[in-house]
Amino acid sequence: MKKLALVVGLLALIVAGATAQAKTPLKFLYYIDATQAGYAEDQAFWQKFKDANPDIDLQIEILFSQAYHQKLGAYIAAGQVPDVVYMWPTSRDSSALLHDQKLVKDLKTVLPADFLKNFTAQALNSANQSSKQLSELPQSFTYTTVVYANVGLLKSLGLSVPKTYAELKALVPKLKVKGIQTLLLPDADKWPAQSCLFSTISGRLLGDKFIDDVKAGKAKFTDKGFVDALKFYEQLYKDGVIDKSNVQLGYGDGPGLFASGKAAFIVDGDWRVGAYITDKSTGKALIDPAKQASDFELINFPAIPGEKNKNTASGIAGVGLGISKDLTGAKLEAAKKLVMWYYGKEFQTMKYETGAFIPTRTDVKSDKVEPLTTKLSKFYTTLGASTYVLDGSLDPSVFNPLNDGLQAIGLGASTPADVAATMQKAQDALKK
Repeated sequence: MKKLALVVGLLALIVAGATAQAKTPLKFLYYIDATQAGYAEDQAFWQKFKDANPDIDLQIEILFSQAYHQKLGAYIAAGQVPDVVYMWPTSRDSSALLHDQKLVKDLKTVLPADFLKNFTAQALNSANQSSKQLSELPQSFTYTTVVYANVGLLKSLGLSVPKTYAELKALVPKLKVKGIQTLLLPDADKWPAQSCLFSTISGRLLGDKFIDDVKAGKAKFTDKGFVDALKFYEQLYKDGVIDKSNVQLGYGDGPGLFASGKAAFIVDGDWRVGAYITDKSTGKALIDPAKQASDFELINFPAIPGEKNKNTASGIAGVGLGISKDLTGAKLEAAKKLVMWYYGKEFQTMKYETGAFIPTRTDVKSDKVEPLTTKLSKFYTTLGASTYVLDGSLDPSVFNPLNDGLQAIGLGASTPADVAATMQKAQDALKK
């Protein structure tokens, strides 16, 4: 009997070893802010994926903001693109290399047609991606400029929501005397000023055609119109609409300051709604749902003097998941399972309910969303056309000097003309 038990035990070990060896390893580089509402639900879904797919060894690496882009860039430089990667649709940081070198597959050739038919035509439009293929499936359409307004605070001070820049500027001394900043724009991470505000300024004053003309060599960043756009950005600091301290303020620090009434407005992307709503894992929200309903609104940036494109905001096809071009066989099948899990109705509904984004999947509906999420849907209907997000349209060698330059302008360490000249030099080098 002892021999029989020993044999059975050995067989069990062999089977277990064979099962472990049969697991398909899948490396997934993922992007999410661990501090936002919905993080716990997100992680629970990935555990559910692991439980439902015991044949897949999911190796998930989670990063956020610039740390993510730097790590992705290091992977690409080493020739080790993760099997599944969270990426942008155009030229944002390292995503530009994924597109330019076609390091990921065209999802239209990988995912079933019956699955893709659940998404909007805008999401499936390959022209929205710099690779001109469906390198990632946009989970949303992203507006990068949303002004979150504390209307309850304004009303308590006898003030109203501004419709023009002149009205916004007039609020500065009235708020300052109460120790309240006018407009928060945390820019220590460098990209927010460009993506969340200056892109809309450029779009309002110049439009997309100007950017197209610069890229075609028919216009220059040193032209008066673009320098004037930078001058308007500079004026925001001169007028005190944005305090210089914002240049050193971390992106993650903005929501808490705004929610606590330290500023009347904060400018951010539409995705940031998720930072304010209830985190179901803790039952707490930066802004109580009742206050979301009564005291807060989402508005477009006020009218800018001399704007040609009224009521526009910078927008772009949203981020999503891509699959490494090198995958075949079992690894490709595992990657497809993961991507279809992520874009499945259940996962996307969770994202909608936790305020992460408004999905491009057309069958996602819920009555469990908080007021700010509902107000975001309403905000979309108030906008005119979208204009370029500059880090989605320009090469990184051109928009990174802009990011640095906007910081320098805010600190008074550089001039609009100098920033424009640096950008044009980079654009000229790119064309050569």
